[in-house]
Amino acid sequence: MVDTQVRPSDVTKFPIIDAMLTIPRERFVPQNRREAAYAGAHLELGGERVILDPRVFAKLLDVLDVQPGELVLDVGCGLGYSTAVLARLADFVFALENDPAMADEAQTILSELGIDNAAVETGPLADGAAKSAPFDVIMLQGAVEKVPDTLIGQLREGGRIGCIFAEGPLGVARLGLKLDGRMAWRYAFDAAAPLLPGLTTPHVFTL
Repeated sequence: MVDTQVRPSDVTKFPIIDAMLTIPRERFVPQNRREAAYAGAHLELGGERVILDPRVFAKLLDVLDVQPGELVLDVGCGLGYSTAVLARLADFVFALENDPAMADEAQTILSELGIDNAAVETGPLADGAAKSAPFDVIMLQGAVEKVPDTLIGQLREGGRIGCIFAEGPLGVARLGLKLDGRMAWRYAFDAAAPLLPGLTTPHVFTL
């Protein structure tokens, strides 16, 4: 996966390569889908959640440039693969999952692998994890139409958000930097992903 998908996507930072080589991706995949654990596509977990395509995930990590002393919020962690990788890069990772069963399983897998600098919380994705804020980095494991102000409010000044915006039939990955309380967004690369529940923009119909 790393040699055929990640490195050819111009992701060469050693900490990212090392983390993706070290974390056993198949442990975070349902038993009946493990043969596809390293495929070059989003992997469905059920419950409106996926593990992002390895290339997309690695490129988001690359633009976020997570550092060893940083606190990270991982939104929509599914069964915890993204959390496990982020935990290799950051000081501590708070993972948020709105599916209680999935959150419990994610915490179990992380514990079994001895990953003790990550914790999984259950709750609406748009609410974030206010008790653990502020965060240096927020990463979203799926697409959004708009990043909620709630999440932006939990980001430290100078902090970064990495996510995919659903735009038309495709999508765009962007890096957001919080400056003077406001977000400045820049284009990172083209990417598409399923929308995360609770992170869509309500559509108002008028007659």
